[in-house]
Amino acid sequence: MVKSELIAELAENNPHLYQRDIERIVSTIFDEISAALARGDRVELRGFGTFSVKQRAPRVARNPRTGQSVQVSEKHIPYFKTGKELRERLNTNYLAPQA
Repeated sequence: MVKSELIAELAENNPHLYQRDIERIVSTIFDEISAALARGDRVELRGFGTFSVKQRAPRVARNPRTGQSVQVSEKHIPYFKTGKELRERLNTNYLAPQA
């Protein structure tokens, strides 16, 4: 599912809201999560999961084409860990027989 599909689904399930308002809500949520991660904060959505930032140390890598050593600088990467309820829901749905 992409962002536009999420907005369309929410609009379908909430006919009393305008689609432009739903777009603004979804964008605001994503922007706030991004801003919190940029500040180094952790974002926890109970039952869904936790967003955090992990630090990768600088290292020496190899260019696969030439085999030359390349210095890779320190990086901060987003990390998502699923919540217990989401994991249980996924495993229940995938293990259930398909009719």
